[in-house]
Amino acid sequence: MTAVTGKDNRGANQARAKARRLALQALYQWDLSGTDLKLIEQQFRESEEFPGVDDEYFQELLHQVPARLDTVEAGLAGAMQIPWAELDPVERAVLRLASYELQARPDIPYRVVINEAVNLAKKFGAEQAHKFVNGVLDQAARRLRPHEQAK
Repeated sequence: MTAVTGKDNRGANQARAKARRLALQALYQWDLSGTDLKLIEQQFRESEEFPGVDDEYFQELLHQVPARLDTVEAGLAGAMQIPWAELDPVERAVLRLASYELQARPDIPYRVVINEAVNLAKKFGAEQAHKFVNGVLDQAARRLRPHEQAK
């Protein structure tokens, strides 16, 4: 067994961050257009942005968020006062993706999930979207990951 170096870990983190970014864009497209996920996936795989993406993670996010949409959205119940349908589509996609990660990926620390979601909201969302996303996810993480909050 070989040790993972900091550089290797950094590369894996960058590949996963890129997978999140592309999955966010793909989920946004799916939400607005209703296009079949397999067609969206193919489109993203063929784009020049895809090399360097954590392929498995991209596929997981793209397919599991819609497959578990009711659970994903319910995971943020009580943390936001705005109905899902009234959210900006970018914020909706960011929150769905992060809610999935908080619920289904305990291997990813909640702080990483929130930080990545805030970065995506800063990059793609409205001017103050990142503050809203941070507040919602911080509240949700307390409920969904109480064991991490205690540390």
